[in-house]
Amino acid sequence: MISAAPTGAPGAVTVSHSHDGLVTTVLIDRPAKLNALTLQMLADLEEHLDTVAASKARVVLVRTSGSKAFCVGADIAAFSQLSPADMWRRWISIGHRVFNRLARLPQPTIAVVDGLAAGGGLELALACDLRIADTKARFSLPEVGLGTIPGWGGTERLTALVGASRAKELILTRRQIDAATAGTWGLVNTVADDQKLNDQIDQYVTDLLGSAPIAQQVAKQLVDATAQGAPSAILESIASGFTAHTEDFSTGVSSFLGKTTPQFHGH
Repeated sequence: MISAAPTGAPGAVTVSHSHDGLVTTVLIDRPAKLNALTLQMLADLEEHLDTVAASKARVVLVRTSGSKAFCVGADIAAFSQLSPADMWRRWISIGHRVFNRLARLPQPTIAVVDGLAAGGGLELALACDLRIADTKARFSLPEVGLGTIPGWGGTERLTALVGASRAKELILTRRQIDAATAGTWGLVNTVADDQKLNDQIDQYVTDLLGSAPIAQQVAKQLVDATAQGAPSAILESIASGFTAHTEDFSTGVSSFLGKTTPQFHGH
């Protein structure tokens, strides 16, 4: 959750829409401070996420401004002035709540990491379902170097992705890894250079928009639930029965039998 950037420009969190509103981009915009997050930015992000969750969007992209950093996490100059009680009561709890809100969005989410993702910036990316990284991206959790720990879900989500040993390596040594290593570890799904990054994003968006949205969102919830130990045999039986009664299921089966491309509407 750490940033090396001082408090300065307030920053902004905005949303934009494309593909007739089916794709929403959440933009964290504070490039002068390497997109370091303030409490106000976290509050704005949470408000936008609530709106996105109830919208017709079917894919959510999480992006940031500037070319140097994806996000360097929490603004050190801001949280270093807090008392231990306020650190626990405000900074950690609010960050957890907002990143959990992102992780629980019904829509598939993609973090586009095109620079340094450090501390809370990496935790932000970890809260997304998928991660696409530029070849120049770098990843680290340097908190122990300041006498604290990753505080916005990094220990849990990183361990779930790369395993305990590699999570300990990043956290305990403060080591920074490059995009290629992150890809090998399974920390990111795809690595692409500048010229192909947008092509990779477009391909993911196309693939995601081509699926039945109800089934897709239910499947996302099932993966999250089974990762936490829920019984897949029971949940999949219930979910299969539910999705079999949707219009999208009828559309998918009819299109398959008729060898046509299905047009799903989320009903």
